[in-house]
Amino acid sequence: MRTRAYPPVPPHEMLPARTVIAPGRGELFLRDSGGDGPAVMLLHGWIASADLNWHGAYEPLAQAGYRVLAIDHRGHGRGLRTLDRFRLVDCAGDAAAAVAVLGVASAIFVGYSMGGAIAQLVARDHRDIVAGVVVSATAQHWQDRETRRLWRLMGLTGASLSVAPRTTWRTGFRRLGLEQTPAAGWFMSELLRHSPRDIAEAGRELGRFDSRPWLGSVQVPAASVITTRDSAVSPVKQRELAAAIGGEVFEAPIDHLQVTARGDQYNPALLRALASLSPSERARAASRSAPGAGTLDPAVG
Repeated sequence: MRTRAYPPVPPHEMLPARTVIAPGRGELFLRDSGGDGPAVMLLHGWIASADLNWHGAYEPLAQAGYRVLAIDHRGHGRGLRTLDRFRLVDCAGDAAAAVAVLGVASAIFVGYSMGGAIAQLVARDHRDIVAGVVVSATAQHWQDRETRRLWRLMGLTGASLSVAPRTTWRTGFRRLGLEQTPAAGWFMSELLRHSPRDIAEAGRELGRFDSRPWLGSVQVPAASVITTRDSAVSPVKQRELAAAIGGEVFEAPIDHLQVTARGDQYNPALLRALASLSPSERARAASRSAPGAGTLDPAVG
């Protein structure tokens, strides 16, 4: 029996959409809240899009005074389609180019999962436009044996999505225990925007990514949001990245795919991480860590 088809109506109104033409790259799709607050560029994870990954954070960040930017990476959602193979370094260049084309002097780049790898590359290759980096639910590498076995299946995944995308996504939904609901209808419609070839190549790219040889030389203000119940990216690997990139560490007690469903737990941690990167907050942190600091609390006695 044919399942009921729900209209692809998003759960709430999204930020205004815009496209920018990046010289030498093409037409980039992103969300942009506008305003003159500090710019935050949100970088989504693998098999997601800006909206799927971040729609639960758009309003809290905008209400906190940030100019919220969120790009769809190549082959994901409404992201750029090219004849070139998918490369994370190109996604980093796209995000930096979008910020530059918009006339923004610098931005904080927030990367979730695959977006965290892209954020590390932005910090390495485009330092002049980086005000800070927040990495979340991500790692320095996915070189462990179990994860590498997963990446070897990417060719089969790409073939399945090319031949029968709806059946493939529905099978994935069933395995995750997601019911056929109006919300699932919107998620499905967003997933069907992806390029199967790019999705598969992105998985292989993640399997090759390893920032350990160079991350120590990247000097940018940084913070980490650890998803402490993450079953996709081990919290241990997340903490290894946090130690390598430096900065304050914040925790959100969620699993990998709960970033929007548990926004009440995730968004406060993200807002604290962003606040820790403001110049005034860094100055206060430095004064607290200076010799003799903290020996007298003016609020006590």
